[in-house]
Amino acid sequence: MKRIFTRLSVLAAICLLTINVAFAQNITVKGKVIDGGDKSSLPGVTVLVKGTQTGTQTDANGNYSISAPANATLVFNFIGYAALEQAVANQTTLNVSLASQDQQLEQVVVVGYGTQRKIDVTGSVATVKGEDISKQASVNPVSALQGKVAGVSITNVGTPGAAPTITIRGTGTIYGKTGPLYVVDGVWYDDINFLNPADIANISILKDASSQSIYGIRAANGVVLVTTTKGKKGDAVINYNGSVGIQTVTNAVKMANATEYALAVNEAYKLQSTFSGSGPSFLFANTNLGEGTDWYDQILRNAIVTNHQLSVSGGTEKSTYNLSLGYLDQDGIVKNNNYKRYTARLSNDFQIFAPLKVGYNVTATSSKSNDAPSTIFRALYAASPVIPVYKADGSYGDPNDFQLGNGSNVNPQATLDYFNQKTTNYKVTGNVYAELKFAKDFTFKTSIGGDFGQQEVRGYVPVYRASSTQLNTNSKLDIDRIEDRNWIIENTLTYDKKWNDHSLTVLVGQTAQRRKQYTLNAEAQNVPYSSDSDLYLALGDAASRSVIDAGNLNTFSSYFARANYAFKNRYLLNASFRRDGASQFFGGDNLWGNFPSVGAGWVISNEDFMKDQKIFSNLKLRGSWGKVGNGGVPFNPTTLTVDQSAALIAFFGGLPNTGASIRTIVPPSIFWERSAGTDVGLEMGFLNNRLSIEADYYNRTTEKAIFDIPVLGSIGTTNSSIIANQADIQNRGFEFMATWADKTAGGLSYSISGNVGINNNKVLNVTSGDNPIYKGGAGITSGYVSTRTVNNRPVGEFFGYQVVGVFQTQAEASAWTNNSFMVGDFKYADTNGDGTIDLRDRVVLGNPNPKFTYGINTNFAYKNFDLTLDIQGVAGVDVFNANLSNRFGNENYTKDFIDNRWNGAGTSNTYASASLASGLNNAPNSFYVEKGDYIRLRNIQLGYSLPQSIMTKWKMQKLRVFVNAQNAANFFGYKGFSPEVGGTPTNAGIDTNVYPLYATYNFGVNLTF
Repeated sequence: MKRIFTRLSVLAAICLLTINVAFAQNITVKGKVIDGGDKSSLPGVTVLVKGTQTGTQTDANGNYSISAPANATLVFNFIGYAALEQAVANQTTLNVSLASQDQQLEQVVVVGYGTQRKIDVTGSVATVKGEDISKQASVNPVSALQGKVAGVSITNVGTPGAAPTITIRGTGTIYGKTGPLYVVDGVWYDDINFLNPADIANISILKDASSQSIYGIRAANGVVLVTTTKGKKGDAVINYNGSVGIQTVTNAVKMANATEYALAVNEAYKLQSTFSGSGPSFLFANTNLGEGTDWYDQILRNAIVTNHQLSVSGGTEKSTYNLSLGYLDQDGIVKNNNYKRYTARLSNDFQIFAPLKVGYNVTATSSKSNDAPSTIFRALYAASPVIPVYKADGSYGDPNDFQLGNGSNVNPQATLDYFNQKTTNYKVTGNVYAELKFAKDFTFKTSIGGDFGQQEVRGYVPVYRASSTQLNTNSKLDIDRIEDRNWIIENTLTYDKKWNDHSLTVLVGQTAQRRKQYTLNAEAQNVPYSSDSDLYLALGDAASRSVIDAGNLNTFSSYFARANYAFKNRYLLNASFRRDGASQFFGGDNLWGNFPSVGAGWVISNEDFMKDQKIFSNLKLRGSWGKVGNGGVPFNPTTLTVDQSAALIAFFGGLPNTGASIRTIVPPSIFWERSAGTDVGLEMGFLNNRLSIEADYYNRTTEKAIFDIPVLGSIGTTNSSIIANQADIQNRGFEFMATWADKTAGGLSYSISGNVGINNNKVLNVTSGDNPIYKGGAGITSGYVSTRTVNNRPVGEFFGYQVVGVFQTQAEASAWTNNSFMVGDFKYADTNGDGTIDLRDRVVLGNPNPKFTYGINTNFAYKNFDLTLDIQGVAGVDVFNANLSNRFGNENYTKDFIDNRWNGAGTSNTYASASLASGLNNAPNSFYVEKGDYIRLRNIQLGYSLPQSIMTKWKMQKLRVFVNAQNAANFFGYKGFSPEVGGTPTNAGIDTNVYPLYATYNFGVNLTF
């Protein structure tokens, strides 16, 4: 009996296997996909065999053909439509219709500690998809956001590996940290320079206080939430993205050649000798010197950049994984300058059982750079073209051979050749989490994250002699090291309940953080050099070795809660509260801070009285108010230190005795800056949301901002001011965004989006009155400063003399006020009418804070081709051209100045004579302040994806090739490399020694298996 049963079992198994094999055999399924509403065909619909990576797309007429098992399920996906799953059921023809879904309403937006449908959001939150970031040539993900989000200003720099500056809705601090808080998968950072842009799934920017307040003391300058890519259930998917390109200088500044320079210098000498009645009347006996040296051409180059990223992802019902590796090799446009970055990222998620999910994210990055001299661009601008790169005997060209003086006494080639500085960075960061669902409506999540990094800058100056003034007699080795050790623990409990017409989500949570930084500076002289690997401090002279270290430790404890309520998807209410404590403020009355917020929304288009109208497909009004804080203020500025400098040493009986003195005063306490903001927004959709418009008005005030208090010099202190929380800074403005997305009957899918931000910035209510902060001395000669920050005016506005002309004769110059002016000098307005030009005649010259920022972003797809074109710009902003004003003597001139300079009566009433270094000509004035408005073709990319029929034969999912150009066309009136000039709040917009931007042209491939 047992034997008979066994034989029957084997026979049954064989029959079942035969049936399964039969059903598992692939058949060709064909069909057409149409719009469920207007019955039009839908080109470009993605058709996938569920649970696999096999797929295709519909053609221009909506038709498709795919090979699939007879018992398979096909999944149809198309932007703006609800996904549809359809069983094959042994059918060879399968026609389907897709229902249009209100994508704008159903889109999920990442917010603090969770997600929300866009329709439910009551604050101002902007989202950028990872695919939009990856279509940029930017190696930093923040740089790729430029021009894509209204109200977000991003300033890039050309230095390889350098992070751009991001400002959200204007500058709200002077002495505190100005950058936003970055939260990557739940871990907090000050920047995300370590992230590979290809690893990003999406970025959300929280712009208003209501959405930011859940992050409390770190959120005053905005919050950027980054979600990285994760694995998905299904077979393993291998992706490779690679590109190679060339970076080239754009809008290069044309400088005077040797002949033009010699003529101009001789003009300056003659003017000065005639005016003073002494001194030589010329420098160059022979001015016919030809072209001379083009220093920009000598030092700059076309630079190569390569970028590679390889990822493997997939998963099962119980777990998913994603592994990503990246390599970037970027040459700088300065010769010898290079930056290499290596990234690795691993994430795993495990569904232990139905209610419990655990996972982790780990990112490791390493970068190395051969740095460029920090002063190289100033040297290139100032270097005289009469100096040869090398003499006939092979030695360096010597400025002293031409008696050029201090203004042009550097050979930039020697500066570059003897510069040896390398920067290395290491960082390991990530988090581990567990998420438990229980009692149907509750979710508890705990997360532990850390950030461990180290930066080391090693500089070595050898013994060398390039000229009598450009030399070094003792070698020197410097090592600067910064170590960061940070961790964060967060626990949240979420209650999510929907019943009848009600929806309620309540979140409560707790955070603990510890941030520690240690810095070390060590140096030694007379260190021998054989190779970079043999540079050690111990090899230097023992007497010259020194070590200085410092550090800071700060801990945070926080408690927060938020509630979101919606009724009938019409009436929305959001409220949050966070309480933060920071050890940095221990001992004062501000150890703890409270940060509340409230928001409300009304989805008018969901009202019964709107059902029959045909104008709006979406209409929503929202408003919010909240408070946030900026804990990134100067650390321990209230500590009084004792001065024991050498000036206080006294000798008694021939022996030195070190004295001590308190020569500074400090504020009694410093606490965080508080920011309160209001936002009112209107969201509109037309024509089934093919056209969407969003408009916001905001008013944000930083309360108790840190500001200068003047100190009388008569009390014997060395500092002329102290800082205290005593000012308000206001930013208010408007933001607009409009997007049109559609498809044509011919198969063209496209979207066109435009955004503009308008911001007005000014200081309010300074407790100590109208005492200004004078800054902006970088790159300014004779101790002048070029910016002023004062009550009722913008932060860091340019301040100096108003040019009203150029003196055409010496008689005119002598008759103008009591000053000693020379013919050809700038003629300044005597604004106070006292007959003397002095500091009291200075006026406002311009504003470095942009009033308008805007962007236009487009996407087109036709059959296998795709095109992306982005335009970006700013307006209502000024730049101080300190390159031109920074003169000590015989620096070179720009070709523009040479062609337009005053060189005799009636030749110019705008440009001064060649004697720019004399008198008050190099003082900050309106001539040096130029309009910084620009518009640029930020990015253009054309791609082609090989047909699916070829991919099937080659056993690939996708092969796309593309060409890309970034910053290829720039339009502006500024007379420098680029008006995109950054800087700290009180030094912004001063163009001196700025590493300029460049255009990037590259070719790349996207490959998926």
